[in-house]
Amino acid sequence: MRDPRAELAERIAGEVTLSDDPGATLRKWREEFDVAQTTLADELDVSASVISDYESGRRENPGIQVVRRVVEGLLDVDERRGGDRVRQHARVISAGFDKEVVYDLREYSATAPLSRFYQTIDAETVVPGQADTIAGHTVINSVEAIKRLSSEEFYRLYGQSTNRALVFTNVTRGESPLVALRVVTPTPSAVVLHGIERDDLWEHAPALARADGVSLATTTKPLDSLLDALRDFP
Repeated sequence: MRDPRAELAERIAGEVTLSDDPGATLRKWREEFDVAQTTLADELDVSASVISDYESGRRENPGIQVVRRVVEGLLDVDERRGGDRVRQHARVISAGFDKEVVYDLREYSATAPLSRFYQTIDAETVVPGQADTIAGHTVINSVEAIKRLSSEEFYRLYGQSTNRALVFTNVTRGESPLVALRVVTPTPSAVVLHGIERDDLWEHAPALARADGVSLATTTKPLDSLLDALRDFP
């Protein structure tokens, strides 16, 4: 298997180089790594205004040497912080998924209380399930998953265990993820629908969850905040 750091560096550099707005793409990745402009500037030994100028387009498009330095700088900062972003990328890629489909996929070293998982992501329980604990989680872009994954690939969302929480983002009422889960067996321990309030939930969703013994919850916690919270879970 390729070195996850090198693979992620190649992906970021390629995305920036091919982007119609390289500055905006650089900013997206800097924010993805949760690195402030001043922190990145210190890492590269330049002024913060240089980073700002590239991201805003006030400077001409960065050349490959600039892109390489920025990418290496972001990865170095992440490495000193413990390498969370690189590890997250490696987990998703090793499971055979694109980052546009799966935002995070993780197995826990020991089972964790489902109630604490819900608390971490500010989720409201709609239907209690049969499981009190989970052994992992997967955060999924529901639209991309349904458009691009076969039933076999959909099953791989479970990672190493079906005793996990599947968090579906980009949902409107929750019909598609819940119907898809009825086709793919076995079912997960918990399903969280991200971006909607309980009152906006599809009217048949609770009944489907009860029929399968699956815990169902909703959350409106911003996606970036949700992913950040899960990096420290359990």
